[in-house]
Amino acid sequence: MGLPEFWSLMILAGVFAGAMEIAHAYDRPPPREDFAVLVAAYADPTTPQQVHVSLAGENKMRISWITDKHTPPIVNYGTSSGKYEHSATGVISSYEYLTYISGEIHDVVIGPLNPNTVYYYSFATGSSSTPEYSFKTPPAQFPIKFAVSGDLGQTGWTKSTLEHISQSNYDVFLLPGDLSYADRIQPLWDSFGRLVEPLASQRPWMVTQGNHEVEKIPAIHHTPFTAYNARWHMPFEESGSTSNLYYSFEVSGVHVVMLGSYADFGYGSDQIRWLGSDLKKVDRSKTPWLVVIVHAPWYNSNYAHQGEKESIDMRVMMEGMLYKARVDLVFAGHVHAYERFNRVYNQEIDNCGPMYITIGDGGNREGLASKYKEPQPPISVFREASFGHGELEIVNGSYAKWSWHRNDDDESVESDSVWLKSFASDTACKANKK
Repeated sequence: MGLPEFWSLMILAGVFAGAMEIAHAYDRPPPREDFAVLVAAYADPTTPQQVHVSLAGENKMRISWITDKHTPPIVNYGTSSGKYEHSATGVISSYEYLTYISGEIHDVVIGPLNPNTVYYYSFATGSSSTPEYSFKTPPAQFPIKFAVSGDLGQTGWTKSTLEHISQSNYDVFLLPGDLSYADRIQPLWDSFGRLVEPLASQRPWMVTQGNHEVEKIPAIHHTPFTAYNARWHMPFEESGSTSNLYYSFEVSGVHVVMLGSYADFGYGSDQIRWLGSDLKKVDRSKTPWLVVIVHAPWYNSNYAHQGEKESIDMRVMMEGMLYKARVDLVFAGHVHAYERFNRVYNQEIDNCGPMYITIGDGGNREGLASKYKEPQPPISVFREASFGHGELEIVNGSYAKWSWHRNDDDESVESDSVWLKSFASDTACKANKK
């Protein structure tokens, strides 16, 4: 299939899909250019591309990559450059979307791995080895640093955000949905994978889905999340979930729950049942910090994305569960701006509720959501329509620092910060040990 034919088909598909979407009227400043390259010129079709790593259960890591032609799903790895004492074999898959056929998606889980250790790895191509990559495993205990940014896309602002994140010496990256902004144009998933590879191949990237990952087309392509589920395999099986759209993981004394704003969250749904079961398993003596990630924010004083069921109805269904579990922080994306709230429950300040943070400001092509409701509601502490990223530095079981870094003229500027005390160490709120 030629690229012109693909674009023509996607224009037709967009007409069908557009009828199913509701436009949200709010002004956005012009974004930077979208520099994604649709077609990459690889001299060797067996060259690995779009390499990324993610946590895959206790002391294990999943390594994913794509090749244009068949290569075995084998990873050779070790703790010394050029010396690979271990080898692991995984699986290969691919997917079709209209006339697009993906390359071979390799998925290999390696381990057990030592904490806070640099591992070097390469892939077998059948006749030779590939260039060497490396990643660092997270520490076994505090301190640990998370980088956080949602709604990334592939623009000049995205590139700036990624550069700042790469300089932050983070251990794990959390992405609350809207990754590539491919929006049914499947080659943009490939260009996004190549864009983030320099970071995603070196530190675990843990992601959840957003509305831009749905990619259903009425009467043409009925299955949602086709590309997302194929390309970004998260550890849902390891956490007892039945769906790649919601899962949990534990790292360095932190239990992280990744929820699916666009998966069924209604009464009796699998996601509700799984969430209840997962929260009951949390042992605050082992993981004193409890963090939740969603895409559509439950609290939002921006005019963008008001009144959506993924925000309103999901909050009604789940907020009480998170409050009872004494969740410390809830991160969201979707709104293309930054906003930090007080600790909140049931739309009021509550010192035993989670702190809610919207950070959908990674650099997407749609630009910023610049209009806020006035006056600023009492539950909202800080808000600004700028691109940037956040850093959550958990110092120990009791204290952590959150900071938001604005992309100011291509320099990362710390513009908001706050110290938090975990509910596990807060006797006033009495987080259950188990």
